[in-house]
This record gives sequence, C-alpha cells and structure tokens, in this order.
Amino acid sequence: MRDQSPEREPGVAGLFSEVFSGVGRLVQGELRLARAEATDGLKSMGSGLAKLAGAAVVALVGLNVLAGAAVAALARAGLGPAGAALAVGVVLMLVALLLALAGRASLQLRGRKSRFLDSLRRDTEAVQAGLKQEGTPHV
Repeated sequence: MRDQSPEREPGVAGLFSEVFSGVGRLVQGELRLARAEATDGLKSMGSGLAKLAGAAVVALVGLNVLAGAAVAALARAGLGPAGAALAVGVVLMLVALLLALAGRASLQLRGRKSRFLDSLRRDTEAVQAGLKQEGTPHV
C-alpha cells in the first residue's frame, strides 16, 4: 500500500475544483480582453467617421466654390476671378478626396486576426501539452 498524505495529492474533487477554478479565471480574462478589443475598435471607427464627416463638409464647401466659379466664368467669359475661384475649388475637392480615402481606410478591418482567438488557441495548446506530459497525474 502506498503512503499517500492528503496534503500531497488532493482527491478527485479537489482536482476538479482546481480545474474549474482555472477555467473560470481563464474565461474571465478572455472576456476582459474581448471587451478591450471592442473598445479599441469603436475608437477607430469613431475616428474614421469623423474623417468622413470632415470630408463631407470640405466637399460641400468645394462644390459651393466650384459653382461660384462656374457662374462667374459664364458671366464674365474672362479668366480673372473665376479662374482663381476654380483653382480654390479644385484644391478643396482634392482635400475632400484625401479625407474620404483616409476615413475609409480607418473603417476597414484589413483582415486583422483577433487577439482573443489567438490567446484562446494558445491556452488550448498549453492545456493539451500539459495533459500529454509524462508523469503528470490525470483525472
């Protein structure tokens, strides 16, 4: 008969308790990580929406200037003030295009891997590796 003391080898109930406790801590940690990732995603989305709103405002101003340039060009048939207004309108439209492209890029996910899934995969591999170790008592 082997000499087993309760302090050295816990019973089956104790092992199950430790496993479930560890799993509970793991799930809580993963939920905190998922919440942090969601918050980061919302911040990025807010930034992209702000850039798109800025692009819309600049585009409206650009369209207004371009319309004024067209009216002035037709009224005068000369290039003086209308040419200047046209140049300003084109520059504003280019700025609007750049803002719109930057906003769209901020909203795209670009195929990022989820840290949550990577972490969960590593945890699963660690548990499997622990179960395969020789000399480890299994339940």
